[in-house]
Amino acid sequence: MARPIAKDHDAKRAHILKTAARVFADTGFARASMSQVAKDCGISKANIYHYYDSKDALLFDILDTYLLALRDRVLTLSLTDLSPEAQLQAIICETLHAYNGMDEEHKIQTEGIPLLTTNQQAILKGYQRDMVRQLSDVVKSITPQVFGDDKTKLRATVMSIFGMLNWFYMWNSGAGDAERTEYAQLVTRLTLSGVKGL
Repeated sequence: MARPIAKDHDAKRAHILKTAARVFADTGFARASMSQVAKDCGISKANIYHYYDSKDALLFDILDTYLLALRDRVLTLSLTDLSPEAQLQAIICETLHAYNGMDEEHKIQTEGIPLLTTNQQAILKGYQRDMVRQLSDVVKSITPQVFGDDKTKLRATVMSIFGMLNWFYMWNSGAGDAERTEYAQLVTRLTLSGVKGL
C-alpha cells in the first residue's frame, strides 16, 4: 500500500526548496550535499530523500517552481487597455517585484540549468522564452519601424532589459517595494529613450 501523504507535505516541501536554494547559492551546487541541505532544514538525511531522490531532482524542482511562478505572474498581467509604453513599464515593474525574496533561486539559474537533463532544460528554457516573447512583442510595438524584421536587434534590446533587471540584487540586496518600483521606472525610461533613438 502506498504511503499516505502527510498533511504538512506541501509546507515541508516549500521549506526544503527555500533552504536548498540558499545552500546551493551560498556553497555552489557542485560542492553542496544533500546532507548539508537536510541539516539546514532541520530534518534527517533519510527524510529529505523521502521528498527528493537526488540532488539533481531537488535542483530541478527549485528552478521549475520558481520559473513557472515567475512566468505565470508576468504573463497574466492585465495589459489590454494600456499603451505599449505603459505595458513595458508594467512588465518591467512586475518582473522586478517578482524577483523580491528570490535572490537565491535567481542566482543558481546560471549554474544550475546546464547541469540538468535535456528535457528538464527544455522545460525551464520554455518558461524563459515565454517571458522573452512577451517583452519582445511589447518592445517591437513601441517602435515597429526601428526593428522591422531585424530579430537580432530586437533580441539584443530585450535581453539588455532583462540584464538590467537580473543583476539588481547584486548591488541593491534587500531593496523594498518602493526601491524596486523606482528602479523599474528608471529601466523603462532608459529603454524608451534608447529604442526611440535608434
